Amino acid sequence: MLNEKVTILGAGSWGTALGIVLADNGHEVRLWSYNEDQVNEINTYRTNERYLPGIQLEGKIHAYAEMSSALRNVKTIVIAVPTKAVREVVRKIARIIKNPVIVVHVCKGIEPDTLKRVSEMITEEMPEHLMEDLVVLSGPSHAEEVSRRQPTTVAVSSKNIRAAEYIQDLFMNANFRVYTNEDIVGVEIGGALKNIIALAAGISDGLGYGDNAKAALITRGLAEISRLGTKMGANPLTFLGLTGIGDLIVTCTSVHSRNWRTGNALGKGKSLNQILEEMGQVVEGVRTTKAAVQLAEKYNVTMPISSILYKVLFENLKPKEAVDELMSRRKTHEMEDLTNIIVQNNE
Repeated sequence: MLNEKVTILGAGSWGTALGIVLADNGHEVRLWSYNEDQVNEINTYRTNERYLPGIQLEGKIHAYAEMSSALRNVKTIVIAVPTKAVREVVRKIARIIKNPVIVVHVCKGIEPDTLKRVSEMITEEMPEHLMEDLVVLSGPSHAEEVSRRQPTTVAVSSKNIRAAEYIQDLFMNANFRVYTNEDIVGVEIGGALKNIIALAAGISDGLGYGDNAKAALITRGLAEISRLGTKMGANPLTFLGLTGIGDLIVTCTSVHSRNWRTGNALGKGKSLNQILEEMGQVVEGVRTTKAAVQLAEKYNVTMPISSILYKVLFENLKPKEAVDELMSRRKTHEMEDLTNIIVQNNE
């Protein structure tokens, strides 16, 4: 592939790590941030210490504080901002660009109340004549490891397979393997809801529970994700892939995960407000938990882990009491879940 100009909106850990991947592939990377001090640091010292400490930004990476300059004459725009900022950022894009672009989003969340997936939010805010195609990039991928060029595998999804293949070629290299997947609903749902289960896994670890408890949370969490995702139109097989069980495992088991770290601190007795203030970064799972509970009600899907976590986050239920409540649920048959998911997919 010829060298391209790619704009990444959002210079956090993930946006910067993806910039490193693209720069390694010889592309010109324009990294936008609203923070001028961060822009100056990247351009002057070639570092982004707050988000990726110890990483040197080599290659064609240049940071911009003005979005209009960052978007000039680009074909591909990568949106790497928190979910709550997506609509505002897309509105700004629409006011600036004149020609249609390919939009790639790497956000993992669902908007509470509207219950929109990120691709739906983008479609609502971006005029049709300005968006050539929309692609989702997701999968088990900690920015810290990607920035150190450790082996990572993700998936890209779009309604237009040619657009997905173009983004696959744009990003893929010896360290960063990219698969295509046509199930955009499943890819987005898996990427968003795994953060909820990671919060629960962190709580379990914070309480001092062992591998048995975490394995149960991951397994039953996958059942919840699959139940809801299938009801929303996803292919259940997607949840057995990179953006399902793959992303779930990495987020539930790693100290790199903000969601796991937040849950871990909750399990050790800290308040949510204290944790978020100390972390100073967005924890997508907190906001997504609200949306998941609303979606469960809308689609009449049982999601006990998400529902209990909601009580911990927003109704002051103590983590230990939450575990007791989960363990005392009525007895049932494990195969009921798998059967229901298969039936839903065939309806």
